[in-house]
Amino acid sequence: MRVSAVQQGSVDPLFDPTALPELGNERTSDSPRRRIIVVGAGPGGIIAAYRFRRAGFDEVTVLERAAGPGGTWWHNRYPGAACDVQAHLYSFSFAPNPSWSRPYATQPELLEYFERVVDDFDLRGCMRFGVTVHSVERDDVANVWVVTTTDGERIEAEVVVSAVGMFNELTWPSIDGLESFTGPSFHTAQWPEDLDMAEKRVGVIGSAATAVQLVPVIAKQAPHLTVFQRSAPWVMPKLDEPFTDEQRERFAADESQRLEIRRLLWDRVEGAILFHPASVEISTNAAISNLDSIDDPELREKLTPQDPFGCNRPLTSSDYYPAFNLDTVDLVTTPIKEVKPNSVVDADGVEHQIDVLVIATGFAATRYLSALRVTGREGVRLEDEWNDGAQAWLGIATTGFPNLFQLYGPNTNNGSILYMLECQVDLIVRTLQTMDRQNLAWVDVRREVLDEYNVEVQQAIAEVEPWTSDCSNYYRSSTGRVVTQCPFGMADYRERTLAVSEAVWHSAPLV
Repeated sequence: MRVSAVQQGSVDPLFDPTALPELGNERTSDSPRRRIIVVGAGPGGIIAAYRFRRAGFDEVTVLERAAGPGGTWWHNRYPGAACDVQAHLYSFSFAPNPSWSRPYATQPELLEYFERVVDDFDLRGCMRFGVTVHSVERDDVANVWVVTTTDGERIEAEVVVSAVGMFNELTWPSIDGLESFTGPSFHTAQWPEDLDMAEKRVGVIGSAATAVQLVPVIAKQAPHLTVFQRSAPWVMPKLDEPFTDEQRERFAADESQRLEIRRLLWDRVEGAILFHPASVEISTNAAISNLDSIDDPELREKLTPQDPFGCNRPLTSSDYYPAFNLDTVDLVTTPIKEVKPNSVVDADGVEHQIDVLVIATGFAATRYLSALRVTGREGVRLEDEWNDGAQAWLGIATTGFPNLFQLYGPNTNNGSILYMLECQVDLIVRTLQTMDRQNLAWVDVRREVLDEYNVEVQQAIAEVEPWTSDCSNYYRSSTGRVVTQCPFGMADYRERTLAVSEAVWHSAPLV
């Protein structure tokens, strides 16, 4: 059974006119020139290109280092890669997909969806692939941004939108001898397409989100697998029974069926993302019950988390724990001492023979846009501005960087990021429309607005008990400040982005 992967023009009650208004095209031949550079063609870049063009901003260029759109779903092609938010919620409001094959879409299906959205909405023409941005620098005299690529190309634009998000800089473990390994060795975000594990002893360093998806697949393909675990994650059961043809036909024929699932998912996610005690108890019990699938009591103890639920990113899998019941899978919880050309040696001196070494240690999630060289007004570097940790008003704007907007910026990680991204892009579009009406050259968020918002954010984070626990996670900058997590629900965040007044901005007229 085959149905269209993208249905255009549907009205989603979660995105009705009282929530996220459809933004009309207010631009005329007399409107100021607004050249817009979007850095990144992942979900944020796709939404930005779609919304800007719908609103009449035709000079939009999306720069993407990869050979195609999709962002993290282009780069992360390791076996088992899938989204941990169900697909009927992890999809664009303007491009619902009734034909998802299963609740939690896998990487190939997600990439196909994003590519089809780009083509169905004719966005590919404004996207340039294989272009890596090196720096973004403000020209205060000309009131433009100068974007320089690694090839030396210089592109000027009145507006820059960062859609690089959180997961763009790889994290590598600091292990003696890691570079001496002679077999295939790679980060999961650089998975080689031609890798054959059929006769290989595979080692996986890491046991968080990527490993939980990857390990069950490797366990079926490799004759032996060794997992090196620093700390055990919380893993809840994953209810992921594929949709039947009949269900998908109903989703396509009757929009209310799909919207009902979306509403149910919305309520479920919204009720869990802030880790209220009742929700934490339910989730903890589910994860503990999931551990019962491990046969060996000693092994079960090693795989039982020691940190409170929610202190790290909660995960879902019904295959991860059973993989350790196989005789061909070993779990090593002793710290790694060193890597040799053909083995990994733990702190007890045990040498584990390995043919393929997989690094599953995630990303430097706290860097955001500072992963690039960004220089704002009067030569201020974004990296210096964020020396206490990344901060932005609503995760979108940082003082001293006029007309520079961020998507999936600091403290916006929660719920369905695609929904959060739509809220952010719509705020940016409304801001540019206001600039047109008032003939403004630039806007820059007021320092007091930025500071007051981030005080509120940190106070709200302090009330989410699991996030205040002393455990190792990707949430914190080097100063200890939580810079990734959003302490507000999706509906709360939507209201904040809709209730923006002109008073939040410094501005200057066009001359």
